[in-house]
This record gives sequence, C-alpha cells and structure tokens, in this order.
Amino acid sequence: MAVVRSGQTGNFSTHAAAASGSFCDQRWTMEITVSSNMRPDGSSFKARLVESILEDPAIILRKQLDKVKDQKMAEMKFEGIEYDKRMEELEKCEYPKPNREFVYSTFNAFADRHPWVGQENIRPKSIVREMFEDFRSFADYIKLYELQRAEGVLVRHLNSVFKVLAQTVPDTAKNDQVREMELYLGTMIRQVDSSLLDEWEKMRDPNYQRGETKEVRPPGAEEAAADITRDTKAFTAAIRNRIFIFLRGLVVADYETAIANLASPLDADDAAWTADSLDKIMEAYESDHERLCLDPNARNARHTYVTPAEDKKTWRVQQMLVDPKEDNDWVAEFEVDLGESRKLGEPALRLRRIGSLT
Repeated sequence: MAVVRSGQTGNFSTHAAAASGSFCDQRWTMEITVSSNMRPDGSSFKARLVESILEDPAIILRKQLDKVKDQKMAEMKFEGIEYDKRMEELEKCEYPKPNREFVYSTFNAFADRHPWVGQENIRPKSIVREMFEDFRSFADYIKLYELQRAEGVLVRHLNSVFKVLAQTVPDTAKNDQVREMELYLGTMIRQVDSSLLDEWEKMRDPNYQRGETKEVRPPGAEEAAADITRDTKAFTAAIRNRIFIFLRGLVVADYETAIANLASPLDADDAAWTADSLDKIMEAYESDHERLCLDPNARNARHTYVTPAEDKKTWRVQQMLVDPKEDNDWVAEFEVDLGESRKLGEPALRLRRIGSLT
C-alpha cells in the first residue's frame, strides 16, 4: 500500500518491528528531532511521532474510539439531533490522532528523500502523550478505558515507546521534558508487576521462561542503585512528576486522590489536609485566577524551585501555580523527606502550604 499523503485516508500498515529498526533508525529519528524542535510542544510532539511508527495496539485504540463516540453521542442528544443523523455522525468518529496532517507531511517528505522506506507507513495515535500530559498512572489509564483484560498490551506499547526514546533519540536532542517523559515511562514500567510482561511474552512464545541471572557488582552497588535520591536530576524530575499528579487532582476536584499522592497528609502546622480544606483553597485561587494551568508551559522547570536543607535530610520544593495570564502569584510548597524517599523508592512529599506568594 502506498504512503498515505496528507489529507488522504486509508488503512495503515506498519510492521511490529518498527521500533527495533525497520524504519525507525537514526535517519528517521533525526527527522523527528528536527521537526519537533521547531514546535513549542516539542517534547509531546516527539512522543506522537515516535508512537506513529509503532504497531497499533488495536484494543486500546478501540477503547479510545468508544470514549470519543460516547462523548459525541451525549453532545448530540443534548442538542436534540435526530437518531439517524446521530448514527451517521458516529460513523465519522476516529480515535485521537493529534497533529495528523503534520505527522503525515513530515513522514511523506522523509519518504520522498529515502526510497528504502518503500511501502512502510505511519499510524498516528496518542496513548503515551495522553498519559503524560494528563498525568495518568498505569492504573488510571486502565480504569479510564476499562483495559483490565489488556494490561499486557498497554505495557508492551509503553515499553516500545520507552525503548525508542531511550535508545534511538539522540541525547543531544533531548530537553528536560523529554527526559522527564523517559523517566516517567521507565519508572512506570518498572513499577508494573513484572508478571504482566511475562504473560505477554508467553502469549508470543508458549515455551518462554523468564531467565534468572544476577550480575556481579562491586560491594555496595545494589544499595547505591536502589537510592532514588542519588541521581539528583532524575530525582528532581520524579518529584516534579509527583507534584503535577497532585495538581491534576486539584484541577479535576479529585482531592482524595491528590492527598493520596502525598507521603504525609499533614501541613506545616501538623494539621491534616482534607478534601474540604483543599476545595476551599481552590475556591480562593479560582476567585482571582481563570484556572490553574497544567500545559507544557506550566510544566516548564523554571517554575520549580528546589532548596536542599542544611542538614541534608529534606528538600524544600516550591512549585509556582501558573495561570493563563501568567500572574503566577501563588505557590504550592512541599517538603521532601530524603530518608523516607530512599525507603519507599519514590519521592516522599509533604504539602506544607498552598497560597499567595505575598
């Protein structure tokens, strides 16, 4: 089948081995890099381009389409559209394909310069991007799309995207947001029960057996490797990711989930945070601001300030709350317990306060 040109439709055909090198080699990766670096949403766009060269996880895309159709149906019912017309409109629905025209044109330009691409094609989709930008955990995404019987499919897709980002995208092309996405995926994959990966491999090969090998390492290497705080840059990225999961809970008014992401439910005065107390704070914030932003600009590292304590036991982290007018005059202040973080293997956050800078 020929390459689908911008504006055309058709069935796509990509080999499952795309991620391991059929056409996702250094040349296509550099095309991704050049194209995405020209965009303000570059890190998210890299994820979309990477996903577009991977095999379609059909069941996930069907679930996304079901969600799109449900939302469209609800809108049309509210507008009083006749049944036949509603059915006609539902047939036009597709699963999310952000920036599809740009993705097609980028690949087509690449294919024109590289005849070896042949009949290969791309499949625009948005799974990792959606999870990352919406601050979804693995469990969140499974619940959102009712993928309880397809957990292995999601793990496989996440792992494929992670491998391309980690092994193929040049390090010089990675900004802080791309590294955060890579860390987010790597951490998530490690945290998901390894049995899911085993089950997936067994589906592909009934004779598959997980190998048990142990590398020889210098004394103390295991303890050092397990210390999440050892790599300051990676630990800071993990903290920021946890903070934005918390902030997403505030934005969608899921205060219980927001509190559950904190290692301690107590504020600076040792009073417990509650859904009611957070709701009152958000009411006060929204009375002076249009909304709390969680877009790429809000996620920029320049809005996060980290101050290590003199006793080296805690970090003070201030996260500026970004609003559409960029007044940025509110802050969420956290304390990170380094010792507890080492024990948990993840950032141990305590929300000290949320309020005005002044």
